[in-house]
Amino acid sequence: MIAHRLWIAVIIFASASAVFAEELPKVKVERQPLAAQARRVSEALALLGEPLSDAERRAIDEAAAVAEENKAIDTIQTVLDKHCLAGVHITNDQKLETRAGPAKAQLAEQGWRVFLVKVHNEPGLANVELTVSSPNALPLTKHSTGKADPKVLSVGEVGKRFLDVMMFRSQPLVRELSGLELEYRIVQIYCRDSGRKEATLQFHLNERVGQPLRIDFESVPAVLVRLHVIDDDGQAQRDGRPVVAAFTFRDRLGRVYPSPSRRLAPDFNFHYQVYRADGETIALQPGQYTVSYTRGPEYRVLHKTITVPATATHTEEFHLQRWIHPAAKGWYSGDHHIHAAGCSHYESPTEGVTPADMMRHVLGEDLNVGCCLSWGPCWYHQKRYFEGKVNPLSTSHYLLRYDVEVSGFPSSHCGHICLLRLREQDYPGTKLIGDWPSWNLPILKWAKSQGAVVGFAHSGWGLQPEKPNDPEAKKLPNYVLPLMDGIGANEYIVDVTQDACDFISTVDTPALYELNIWYHTLSCGYRTRISGETDFPCIYGERVGLGRSYVHLDGKLDFDAWTEGIKRGRSYVSDGKSHLMDFTVNGLGVGKKNSEIRLAGPSEVEIKAKVAALLEPKPTAETEKIRKAPLNQKPYWDIERARIGNTRTVPVEVVVNGQAVARKEIIADGSEQDVMFRVPIPASSWVALRIFPSSHTNPVFVLVGEKPIRASKRSAEWCLKAVDQCWKQKKRAIRKEELTAAEQAYEYARETYKKILAETTQD
Repeated sequence: MIAHRLWIAVIIFASASAVFAEELPKVKVERQPLAAQARRVSEALALLGEPLSDAERRAIDEAAAVAEENKAIDTIQTVLDKHCLAGVHITNDQKLETRAGPAKAQLAEQGWRVFLVKVHNEPGLANVELTVSSPNALPLTKHSTGKADPKVLSVGEVGKRFLDVMMFRSQPLVRELSGLELEYRIVQIYCRDSGRKEATLQFHLNERVGQPLRIDFESVPAVLVRLHVIDDDGQAQRDGRPVVAAFTFRDRLGRVYPSPSRRLAPDFNFHYQVYRADGETIALQPGQYTVSYTRGPEYRVLHKTITVPATATHTEEFHLQRWIHPAAKGWYSGDHHIHAAGCSHYESPTEGVTPADMMRHVLGEDLNVGCCLSWGPCWYHQKRYFEGKVNPLSTSHYLLRYDVEVSGFPSSHCGHICLLRLREQDYPGTKLIGDWPSWNLPILKWAKSQGAVVGFAHSGWGLQPEKPNDPEAKKLPNYVLPLMDGIGANEYIVDVTQDACDFISTVDTPALYELNIWYHTLSCGYRTRISGETDFPCIYGERVGLGRSYVHLDGKLDFDAWTEGIKRGRSYVSDGKSHLMDFTVNGLGVGKKNSEIRLAGPSEVEIKAKVAALLEPKPTAETEKIRKAPLNQKPYWDIERARIGNTRTVPVEVVVNGQAVARKEIIADGSEQDVMFRVPIPASSWVALRIFPSSHTNPVFVLVGEKPIRASKRSAEWCLKAVDQCWKQKKRAIRKEELTAAEQAYEYARETYKKILAETTQD
């Protein structure tokens, strides 16, 4: 009762003048739900770039386990209360009483600050949303009330609108109140100006409105920090354009700058890093920062501590460091599947960002080719950037081109497909997405007829085994039937028999799922290649180029030649942390002369390659999580998964007809190392190299005695069964008027696999 009276007394004061608050009253609650919610709040603060300290996180964890419950409840509230800018008390008669909290009311000029709000929900209201507004908020702010401010502001009013305020409403928190008697919410405040500012906040619960809460803020002035970025060759310029690198700025409390939650393109709000070119700036408050900087997986991640003085401007210099440079040897990296819109990451998923924004990310990750694909949710806006050629922002070393992912279209249930190098992007006779075919084969044939290079996206989805706990399902290859119920390379099992698919995608879904279907079709004699992708920012949002194809070109970088290299398999795929360059079989380089060698009879072949990989000398707690995670958990491809024990070595394997037949271990210290193998080839076979699951070459096809590759009866049987499984899953969503043609294609695939099975003698 005493605490409640104190609360009321301070509320009366709060409504009259700016508040200097003392501690918030403790609330008696049960420990378990409070501890669980406190952990979620801690996760959310870390996500927003303003994490609790290590000591505070430990205190919450320990409080959840100590024997004395009352002490634990008090400890959790003590830890979180000091970060509270305000307390909100929902009374039994559902009124909102507010008071200022003990958190230091410090804002940042041109930056965001994050505070907690302690919510004492006495009646246990649930499924209602707590929002915040301010008369000092900037105009057209939709974050607090959900409605734009329609008024035209006078000059005097503009001066008062120096804030933007919003409640954080995303995972790991939920949008509405949970009904717990006590929970903590997060309020985010942006300040346009510096200096002392009195501002008013007001909390809302549906139609119920709390009294105005006036707070005296101190907004710390920003310093314009100019970045001098020096590339590994000692030059800060390339092709007349500044070098772009990725920077992550953290202050002593571990907070990330600029605040991720309210970034605007080209800085993405789901990244910690920002991309800046030589000579560009970032606004930081005076103080000490730890800066991590790099430029894609071919560069080392470096760290530097900087001190920003209390001046108007400041300059810092950053020297990048490469560990490998495949492009210098003609191996050009590319990601054939990135997006400028769609998914939940963008504030306007149906519109997204511009080519200039995407180009900055391509440059910042040293990605030679970025294929930006328009797809269902953003189709009508993003398709206007399609030109049938590379974007004008492209340079001699970095290319951006807009093409199509058939995703969110009627055929999507059969598997999403990437259409690269298109000359026309609209399927004949269509005006709307719904007009496109409801299965993939007609689309693939139409795209190929205009010279496009086509393949399946995120191949593993739908190819998980029907019996995932079967020990056989963990092998590669394995013969467990896939579900065929997803949006990956499902219809591929049919389309490959029609010579309608140039590649299937890898790296962004589980390696076992992707490679298993590919191995089986290769062993049946088909020659589809693999290409590396990220599906940014849908499967992976960390950065573009997380999955890559490295294509060898004899001349300068050219988009048509690069995609032709994908089609002809003159490439390897990688997470960028290991490399399999100059792979040859009997001197024939992959992708040359149709990647085909002919032998008169059984013989031994010589395999060579120049390989490299990079691991830290010893595994860390963080990298051990990657190595020990199941293969169906992210990151699906990563060099850490290839580490042998606690060493710095990884295995390079020769794969013949899906089986690893030879192996050598290399030190993953970033150095380029020559490897050589001699392996017997008794019958027509396909041969590849891999560092599993980090990199994989495309195959060289070795034909013995003019015989086609018929490497495995079991593979042919698997493919035949997979056709039936795919038909069972897909037929129901194919339009009635297209069903006959689809039935014929599936039947053709069955008859083809039966013929291959009859021609195959090897198990």
